[in-house]
Amino acid sequence: MRVKGQHQASGEVVDGVLNLIDLAGSERIQTSGTNADTDKEATSERLRETQSINKSLSSLGDVISALASQEPHIPFRNSKLTYLL
Repeated sequence: MRVKGQHQASGEVVDGVLNLIDLAGSERIQTSGTNADTDKEATSERLRETQSINKSLSSLGDVISALASQEPHIPFRNSKLTYLL
């Protein structure tokens, strides 16, 4: 989504890109259904999915933190999510 704004007092125009990310499914391992008495294979798959989501969110937090503090290295390639953004 492209965003454009103008400062009312100075008239300075700024534009940028806003990326929206659906974080549905980001949850704690305890509430992800991984400890239910169900099929072991399905439980294992949910655990891997939950761990993958949490790793991607952690990487996204690292990128946002690096951008906010203007660090010279931005770790975009630490996950598929941040690499695509």
